[in-house]
Amino acid sequence: MDLTLKQLRAFVVVAEAGQFTRAAERLGLSQSAVSTLISQLEGNLDLRLFDRHTRLLRLTQAGTEMLPIARRAVGDINSIVENARDLNRLGRGRVEIASGTLQAALLLPRLIHSFGKRFPNVDVSLHDVSERMTIELVRNGSVDLGLGTVPENDSEIVGIPALTDSFLIVMRPEHPLARRSSLCWKDLTDEEVIGPQRGNPIRDRLEAELAHAGIRLQLHRAFRDVSLPLTIIGMVDAGLGIAVMTSTVIPLARTLGLVTIVPGEPVISRDVSLIVRRDRSLSPAARLLRDFLQRTLQERHRTTKSPSA
Repeated sequence: MDLTLKQLRAFVVVAEAGQFTRAAERLGLSQSAVSTLISQLEGNLDLRLFDRHTRLLRLTQAGTEMLPIARRAVGDINSIVENARDLNRLGRGRVEIASGTLQAALLLPRLIHSFGKRFPNVDVSLHDVSERMTIELVRNGSVDLGLGTVPENDSEIVGIPALTDSFLIVMRPEHPLARRSSLCWKDLTDEEVIGPQRGNPIRDRLEAELAHAGIRLQLHRAFRDVSLPLTIIGMVDAGLGIAVMTSTVIPLARTLGLVTIVPGEPVISRDVSLIVRRDRSLSPAARLLRDFLQRTLQERHRTTKSPSA
């Protein structure tokens, strides 16, 4: 049995119109095309739905019993079509996005608020997790989008460039290095440097770039495995050392009265991307959030000066 929407819709319209000519006008088809659709439906069902006379068309008993069922079926399909149109117009929807805790706290909330003003019926759920967990949540399909650094040679996910995040030093204003107009990474070799734990993509990126330049930093022995950026900056504020972080932290650092300086020789940065599964199609709402974030972040990056003290 191979029923089609065209056959069911033709049956409903013919039953309501009472004749093929009027039904054909409503459907925008020829009379013969409508007659063919009804014949195909009757053949598929192995039922006679209409008694045909010269000027009279009446539903058979089987047709009378079929009509409410066909109406519901056509109505359900129409609802599916309207629902799809609604989603594509982004009248409603839900999007899950994950990012590292700094971006989740200091970058994304304002952007999500702006997005919500434009699309109030799209719900955005934000997951503040580690950089590694962000990748995993995208990979296993728990979230639609991630914001972070894409690992090299990952075949399951792909990154859409959003912004460039510079590595910088955070320190208390009375620290001797804070009074210098510029810094090099080699200036930090004798300092107690606090940084993210091993395995963190940010630290991996930093160490790879420094190693390429022949520089190796010693992390503060007592705090080698700090996992949360807020803990790192709290330790700096307490005078336990200086920290290597990225430029996302600048608003929080300055609120605490801390100094941020981007070291040179070399200037090190990382690409921050909107991360999606390579083999997964985004919903209309998720596509719009992705495009909104990419456009807004890139525009902000173009108009924002490089971070300085």
